[in-house]
Amino acid sequence: MATENPHLIWIDCEMTGLSTDTDALVEIAVLVTDSDLNVIGEGIDLVIHTSEAQLANMNDFVRAMHTNSGLITEIADGLSLKAAEDLILTYLLSAGALPGKSPLAGNSVSVDRSFIARDMPDLNEFLHYRTVDVSSIKELARRWFPRVYFASPAKIGNHRALGDIKDSIAELKYYREAAFLPSPGPDSATLKEIADRVSG
Repeated sequence: MATENPHLIWIDCEMTGLSTDTDALVEIAVLVTDSDLNVIGEGIDLVIHTSEAQLANMNDFVRAMHTNSGLITEIADGLSLKAAEDLILTYLLSAGALPGKSPLAGNSVSVDRSFIARDMPDLNEFLHYRTVDVSSIKELARRWFPRVYFASPAKIGNHRALGDIKDSIAELKYYREAAFLPSPGPDSATLKEIADRVSG
């Protein structure tokens, strides 16, 4: 049975650190794909303003990462959290995503979602409770298909949110072809046999 809304909402965030208690969200990018991972629309990539005090609290690793990517020079002119959230919701609706129907997708997205829940509650409500985490597939491939894992495409996103999303989409396309059975999969009798075997 086809899913009610096949879209996936891909999100990547850049922060000043990983703690929702002390760190700030400073960039968010969003792309919507259909079920075959084709991107719908142009997507959106937004830099978010934060205080000098927040930036001063970054550790050396994060500071170097955001300096090398160029992000740190854009933060002073960034948008407010609310303005960014409103632009994202407008894009999602224009791309055909439906509130509460489209899963969040990305790499290690539980971290991103924790910042979204804190800073963009309307966006968090828009997202389905399920997630598609490419890092989970990667970990399974590393255990079950190591040759597939070690041949996966190189990342080129340079720690900018939109580039990292494109890397994640490319990675899932790769695993779909390299590790998943082609559609429509095994016949019904074979599927029943497998289901009975693993549940017994």
